[in-house]
Amino acid sequence: QVQLVESGGGLVQAGGTLRLSCAASGRTTSFYAMGWFRQAPGKEREFVATITWTTTTYYADSVKGRFTISRDKNTVYLQMNSLKPDDTAVYYCAAADGLGAYSDPDLFDSWGQGTQVTVSS
Repeated sequence: QVQLVESGGGLVQAGGTLRLSCAASGRTTSFYAMGWFRQAPGKEREFVATITWTTTTYYADSVKGRFTISRDKNTVYLQMNSLKPDDTAVYYCAAADGLGAYSDPDLFDSWGQGTQVTVSS
């Protein structure tokens, strides 16, 4: 079994900072990439950032220059700076075992439970 456990969500004012963590346990040796997606009420789940096991990173245009994804062993982090109200969403950690998966949620195999991020004006 593969488990993804998230932490770090919360309430922050616009311009503030949050750091999300995702700890993977179980059979993790086959993971090609781990990433972050988010979903706001009434909207589809959208790609935020992905990091591969070779440390290649990908970012959505909406977060480039503000968010940084990194990893340490089986833990993946999302450093979020200069947060905006539009960043408010449930953030999900996901893992993929297929080559080439980085932005399409349908290509990710395992998902965390989600953590709420709320950015106030």
